[in-house]
Amino acid sequence: MDLHSVIRVALRALARNKMRTALTMLGIIIGVGAVICTVAIGEGASNQVQEQLRNLGDNIVFITAGNRTRGGVRMGAEATKTLTVADAKAIEQQCPLVSRVSPGVWARSQVVYGNQNWNTSIRGVTPEYLEIRRWPLASGGVFSQRDVDAAANVCLVGRTVVENLFENEDPLGKTIRVLNIPFRVVGVLSSKGQSPFGRDEDDMILMPFTTVQKKIAGIDWVNFIMCSAISPEAIHAAQQDIAALLRQRHRSRDDEDDDFIIRSPTDLATVQAQAGRIMTLLLASIASVSLLVGGIGIMNIMLVSVTERTREIGVRMAVGATEQDVQRQFLSEAMVLSLLGGAVGVMAGVGGSMAVSSMLQWPTSVPPQAIAIAVLFSAGVGIFFGYYPARKAARLDPIEALRYE
Repeated sequence: MDLHSVIRVALRALARNKMRTALTMLGIIIGVGAVICTVAIGEGASNQVQEQLRNLGDNIVFITAGNRTRGGVRMGAEATKTLTVADAKAIEQQCPLVSRVSPGVWARSQVVYGNQNWNTSIRGVTPEYLEIRRWPLASGGVFSQRDVDAAANVCLVGRTVVENLFENEDPLGKTIRVLNIPFRVVGVLSSKGQSPFGRDEDDMILMPFTTVQKKIAGIDWVNFIMCSAISPEAIHAAQQDIAALLRQRHRSRDDEDDDFIIRSPTDLATVQAQAGRIMTLLLASIASVSLLVGGIGIMNIMLVSVTERTREIGVRMAVGATEQDVQRQFLSEAMVLSLLGGAVGVMAGVGGSMAVSSMLQWPTSVPPQAIAIAVLFSAGVGIFFGYYPARKAARLDPIEALRYE
């Protein structure tokens, strides 16, 4: 018989016992649905982490003041005052794996506009900071290098600051006061949301770092230097180059600790993404166990079917059916059973992932390859667990089969 006839006969045979067929398919349906739903949840979480990675910035390398040990006493992180603007310029000029550099100073202060006030983070940076962070503006423009050189009283405000200070007003061109010093708002930052570490990125004001240095913090060093490596693969090498350069510039002895700390926020986010993928793989593996259980159910039912249809097998062989014909017939029934269960399982998995997303507000994404793998795996289960019953049916003695009651 051709393939079309084999499938038609298989469907007809399965339709004789609809309840038994449906219950046998149930294991495959649950297995495929559970795998797809699990992968969709994990893929949604992975996409969320990747989005957070993109929001962090462009291959960031973050340098902050480090610790010092003096008289046997460790001063703790950010206790040194050795990071300078000259260090930032040296990194930009002497580290070829670094594409952009922004020295920075941070502070926190009460900000006043009219009869409204808000306590927020103030960060002094250069215009390159926005490029490193991949942070576009919602409106207005960026302060210039001329503003940095002149320590101008200009600023960019985040969305949270706008909501708490200006309510329904357009903040562009308005004047806010920080420590009774007037600052003109020249731009509004687009919303960044929460960082991977839970901090509200929009609760921030950006100013020229020289302005924060001289007029707010009252210091002549910088708290941090933010750099952008030329590529994600170059981040680690760039960190090593920067560390060697800063130790040389700060004249650190071989037995001394670094007086700076170099980190890459993408490292932690990448670890989170890898952990999420491993967890998704683990959960999908556990869910796939139900596919094996469904396969065992298929084998059990096919063995029962062979026993019930022994006389039918004998008749087919008596009228000319070969062992290959009988084997192909029973194997096709097992495959049709598993593929039908896989198709219904795919729909159940997609529907389940949509329900999870709707009820729990958890992002889900069903990758096409997950559907393809689930269907192929269910077909493989049908072939694997259907082969033995099909082979047993093909090896029946036609004479003994015709005598079977």
